[in-house]
Amino acid sequence: MEIDVKTAIERFRLFVIYNTCLSHIPKGYLKDPTIFPERDADKGEIYVEAASKIELARIRDIRFVKAADVLGVIYRSKTGNTNLKWRQIRGNIGRLTGVASPNSIVNLLEAKVLTREYIEEFLRQRSAGAKTEAENTAAKV
Repeated sequence: MEIDVKTAIERFRLFVIYNTCLSHIPKGYLKDPTIFPERDADKGEIYVEAASKIELARIRDIRFVKAADVLGVIYRSKTGNTNLKWRQIRGNIGRLTGVASPNSIVNLLEAKVLTREYIEEFLRQRSAGAKTEAENTAAKV
């Protein structure tokens, strides 16, 4: 599913945590909005672009970093089915764009990045587009 929404960095941070390391992130890190997971590109890239970053810990394949003034976050799943980028617009608000798998859609909803209304509208548009395409095909025959 194509994603193009404005959202707070904290919501996207929670999505990344839900999608990658919820089972093993230290509770203190989960509660701190300045701590982000990062991961190497060969394991599904998570990269935080910030004015400053300090590595705090490594747990499994995740590095936890404390970041200040986040400008952007790149998230690519291990499978490659989800590829999302958050870019700062102003303050803690940014634009999230890319493609998300069904599993990632569930976590985007859970993190309140997406709303049910957004998903319903996407599905309505997709259904209307498919119906129009079928009508056009039928008209050519």
